[in-house]
Amino acid sequence: MFNTIGHTFSLVKTSWRVLMHDRELLLFPVLSGVALLGLIGVFFVIGMGTGTVARLGAAAASGGAGAAVTGVDGIVTFVFLVLAYTIAITFNAALISAALERLRGGDPTVGSGLRAVLPHLPAILGWAVIAATVGMILSALRDRANDNFMGRLAVSLVGGVWAYVTYFVVPVLVVEGLGPIAAIRQSSALFSKTWGNQAVAGFGFGLVYLAALGVAFLPAAALYAASPALGIVVGVLTMSLAAAIVMALEGIFKAALYRYARGEGAGMFDGDTLHDAYRAL
Repeated sequence: MFNTIGHTFSLVKTSWRVLMHDRELLLFPVLSGVALLGLIGVFFVIGMGTGTVARLGAAAASGGAGAAVTGVDGIVTFVFLVLAYTIAITFNAALISAALERLRGGDPTVGSGLRAVLPHLPAILGWAVIAATVGMILSALRDRANDNFMGRLAVSLVGGVWAYVTYFVVPVLVVEGLGPIAAIRQSSALFSKTWGNQAVAGFGFGLVYLAALGVAFLPAAALYAASPALGIVVGVLTMSLAAAIVMALEGIFKAALYRYARGEGAGMFDGDTLHDAYRAL
């Protein structure tokens, strides 16, 4: 297992080298974050107007025993989630498309990544609806389980399996031009070949996220002692940059794994490392 984790971090380092060739790949998670912030702002205004924000806040504060959540609240929440998923998936798909272009010897740009995604927006929207629906169902089941340990464990296991089975859905949507249902089946087929690596890859990137955010937090913490306002501003900037870097690395990583799973070769990655990374645990 630890050997496989070591291969994962070796692939992360190679992803960094790819990112250094095309630093503009960082713009995809940045643009995604900006778009999501705009969406949150719009729906906060809508939620204030409909009373959704107040009712959901009261329900969360009282553990579900507060103000009754209405059907309007459910619709507003679902539409928000679908649009949020659509934004995140679109920019992630553009990042993966650009990374694949680089791995195939091309010279990608932000424009080329976005152009590759545009024809697949209907399929992306369909996948966003499915992902948002599954997410809401799992959240409802998790809330219903409450303090039932076995129930929460079962929901977590289902959520984990869903996450791994759908790992390759985004690249399948934009590269193979399949619809969301067919993309799930194709992703599942690819996943069945690489189960061990996907589990460890997810674990590895979780550690990378924690390490990056921890390092980014240090200068903010030091400045906070002298000026709390400056510390907060610097913290938001440094931690946002750290998150964008790791998101870009993860997108490159996923593109490389997808390319390898399809038998397209190693590209800028070491073939032996990719091969060993696919060993089962």
